[in-house]
Amino acid sequence: MGYGQHQSFYLRINWLRKAIKNIENDNKFLYREEAAEKIGLGKNMVQSLRHWVVATGIAEVNNKAEQEISAFGKLMNDYDPYVELIDTASIIHFHLVDAAEPSTAWYWYFNHYAKKSSTKEEIIDDFLFWLDKNEPKKPSVNSIKRDIDCLVRLYCDKGKNEDPEEVIQSPLSGIGLLIEEKSVITKKNLKYSDIGLGALMYTLLDYQIKTGINQISVEDIQKQDFLWGKVFHLPRNEIIKALDSLTHHPYSPIRFDRTNRLDTILLPKINPLEFLEEEYKRYVRERI
Repeated sequence: MGYGQHQSFYLRINWLRKAIKNIENDNKFLYREEAAEKIGLGKNMVQSLRHWVVATGIAEVNNKAEQEISAFGKLMNDYDPYVELIDTASIIHFHLVDAAEPSTAWYWYFNHYAKKSSTKEEIIDDFLFWLDKNEPKKPSVNSIKRDIDCLVRLYCDKGKNEDPEEVIQSPLSGIGLLIEEKSVITKKNLKYSDIGLGALMYTLLDYQIKTGINQISVEDIQKQDFLWGKVFHLPRNEIIKALDSLTHHPYSPIRFDRTNRLDTILLPKINPLEFLEEEYKRYVRERI
């Protein structure tokens, strides 16, 4: 599992674009001494970015300990490098929480933590309790505190700054997954349009690839790890609405069987990345 690799810096909108541009030219760029000066970030921020590009699925580490831009990272860079589409932000979030490493706090909070509202202190205590049962080599309490603080800021910090060249907003704050009021962090129930149908379909297709299962129930989507109810806090009525919409998808529709209250979904046989590329192309066509 992984802790504290973000160096207490949450991800900023422009960081991923800068990272992709430089990693494409040098797979060890974020490990170089001169990276901080070249990319215009502090040394600790560069170390943070080294973590974020992998945690968000933008880059992968090869067997030479070099970073390579992933297929998702290439698509994002080609079609939405500034993370202007809510679907892109939602997929970045999904990749943050879809495995226990390297962002264990994110994985735990969105897949295993049942409380809807809690203070940071309660979240920290509950995470430590979970780690006692699931982590043989428990990290320091300070490391856990930094992780939870960074998690909250990543989704809640609007990062307003007077200098347009210094955009410090997180690309995930616009989704609205969490709100912080009077020191209480609450998981917000969203509409499916807040996430984006493309992102929701991407997660189902990713599930299909990883599990080999192409038929799934509404209850699974609502309650299983890595699916809509947990990852995006979608309530059942919004899940039903999204599924109804996806039955009318122009080229990769699902089949949604509601006879005898079975509520089963048959997924199309398409790779999630191929689907995403078609979605980006469709978005480009619609903008023209």
